[in-house]
Amino acid sequence: MIRFSQFCAEVRPMLRLAVPIVIAEVGWIIMSLVDLAMIGRVGPDAIAAVSIGSAIFHVFAIVAEGLFLGLDTLVSQAYGGGRLDDCHRSMFAGVHFSLPFSLLLIVMVWATVPLVPLVGIGPAVSEQVGHFLVAMSWGFPALLCFFVLRRYLQAIHLVKIIPFALISANLVNLLGNYVLIYGKWGLPAMGAQGSGLSTSIARYYMLAVLVAYLVWQNRKQHFHLGRFAWGIERRLISTMVRLGLPAAGQIALEVGVFSASTLIAGRLGAIVVSGHQIALSMASFTFMATVGLSSATAVRVGNAVGRNDADGANAAGWTGVALSAVFMLTAAFVFWTIPEYLVAGFTNDPNVAAVGIALLSIAAVFQFFDGLQVTVIGALRGSGDTRTPMLINILGWWMFGLPLGTYLCFSRGWGARGIWTGLCAGLILIGTLLAVAWRSRVRRLREQAVQVPTVLSYESLNP
Repeated sequence: MIRFSQFCAEVRPMLRLAVPIVIAEVGWIIMSLVDLAMIGRVGPDAIAAVSIGSAIFHVFAIVAEGLFLGLDTLVSQAYGGGRLDDCHRSMFAGVHFSLPFSLLLIVMVWATVPLVPLVGIGPAVSEQVGHFLVAMSWGFPALLCFFVLRRYLQAIHLVKIIPFALISANLVNLLGNYVLIYGKWGLPAMGAQGSGLSTSIARYYMLAVLVAYLVWQNRKQHFHLGRFAWGIERRLISTMVRLGLPAAGQIALEVGVFSASTLIAGRLGAIVVSGHQIALSMASFTFMATVGLSSATAVRVGNAVGRNDADGANAAGWTGVALSAVFMLTAAFVFWTIPEYLVAGFTNDPNVAAVGIALLSIAAVFQFFDGLQVTVIGALRGSGDTRTPMLINILGWWMFGLPLGTYLCFSRGWGARGIWTGLCAGLILIGTLLAVAWRSRVRRLREQAVQVPTVLSYESLNP
């Protein structure tokens, strides 16, 4: 753990990084909500198409983003060690990898289009799903390059532009949806396809904002980025992918377990699955704040490791956990005390509301451990360990939590409460094991620090 004086010294730079990143995460959520709100006037088929298409697309996008999480390690450690040229090289390695990889993702998304009708989706909806997915896929090059530049800018503490890019992109998306979905300014009404095109355009806008900002910083701080733009750094690409693959696997495992829980809840009827989805949406919203804290923790830990400061890494890791705990315990208190008011914003059906209220009380129990696990994952990633979180997720989610939830749901007759009890138990196990893993990681960092002389960071040299 850390002393209170260490926490006080670390909390301000941590929040300076975390707050803009949290705002950016909210921006992602708003963009999806805008798409659904705008398509809602077209009709139920279009709503279903955008919902299903978004679910399919996000599987590819979220796992793809995981591959670039290795940049948190590479760039933040290089920045902490004062090796700014290595930061630039890692960034361009990510860009060079993202372009051919985005083409592969486009092909993979297109390949899923003929499969949509095979899972029982009607022809009217499946046709619109196909048009939506193709339109969304054109945004992959911009989306992946945005991922790269975002990780790079976060790791060198230039974060204020990121929430601006995302929030303003929502305005671009709103205008694009209005024009393309409904057919304004002489354009044809494109429905779900227009929604997908609008989102793709917004993503190219986001990338343009970050590129313009990077060009400005290049001139202001004399980064000399042109020297690194054209060389293909195969070693760095290989290292980034090696670090990113377990991170992508961990994300896929976590997304997969909640998707599986929804499918299991679906067997219990429409009322239960509706209540389940409401509670899951509320829990996911609070989770996004801790995702921002996790990213900030990864950067601060990576900076400390880069300058060979094991105590600084320890302080950054536990400070991130403490801030996450404060937020999630507050969320748990709200879930526990006023669940009926939260659920009322989603449904007027008393039966659905009763399910949602019951599940939010369970969500209140696991809020602390949900924040703990995602923040420690960030700390471990910043230190260069992406494999341990993946293995612990396999154990906690797929070998313990989900089987327990399924057993309680059907064999013990607990219904949706059984599913959520299993998820809660899985999160408690994952959070506990990850906390132990972080303590062990800090011990190894301290052993390594004794053998390597401390170096100054670029940040300390350029206040």
